[in-house]
Amino acid sequence: MPGTWLYNSGMSAERLAALIREHQPCVVLTGAGVSTESGIPDFRSPGGIWAQYDPTEYATIEAFRRDPVKVWDFYARRLDILKEARPNAAHHALAALERAGFVEAVVTQNIDRLHELAGSQEVIEVHGSIRTSSCLACGERASLDDVVRMLQQAPAPSCPRCGSIMKPDVVMFGELLSQGAMDRASELAGRAGLLLVVGSSLNVFPVADLPRETLAAGGELAIVNNEPTPFEDWAELAVHAPAGETLSAAREHLEQMADLGKP
Repeated sequence: MPGTWLYNSGMSAERLAALIREHQPCVVLTGAGVSTESGIPDFRSPGGIWAQYDPTEYATIEAFRRDPVKVWDFYARRLDILKEARPNAAHHALAALERAGFVEAVVTQNIDRLHELAGSQEVIEVHGSIRTSSCLACGERASLDDVVRMLQQAPAPSCPRCGSIMKPDVVMFGELLSQGAMDRASELAGRAGLLLVVGSSLNVFPVADLPRETLAAGGELAIVNNEPTPFEDWAELAVHAPAGETLSAAREHLEQMADLGKP
């Protein structure tokens, strides 16, 4: 069992930077906690979304088929936040680390598009994205902007082709994750020298199995999350601190290391 490092100071960022540099390739797995600094509530904290809404009533495919207007009422309340949200320091730090060659890819459970908006290029969205909605009847697709306009005129967006209520292109409970996205995520985790988990409780499967794939293949695990996760004992580093602060500091350390290595 590796020694777990638990810091809440600058030492944690320095240690994280060293792990990223020493254990390549680095793959990042992000959850809702990476976006809370952008004003987007998480799901499982005491003040999170599921503390206010029963997921069986609003977040399952059965609920959508039973009462799509009710489900859209839930999503409409979030769309204003999601549409206006902007990447925070954590998203920008990860995008910069990718450009510098320190991060190979970001696997995200988030549907908010913020990694893409920050400039990350290799982003695997295992739970889908809010950027589009699709008609389950005919396959027509609409952009987020189009859906927002539809919601200004009706309680749920209707398919412009057949009139059925459209579904956001996010994976609801009871739906299978995209096989292509999960295959890619599993491939990346299996050959990662370091899997860096940021803002994920690691309680939602099958994504929560990705750290096991990295560890089984001989890679290392680092975690940046405000709360403990089930993988603390197997992590080389576990940082309980804000993601933006920690990743920005780690980025600065890596830039300093790169400068020191120049002739």
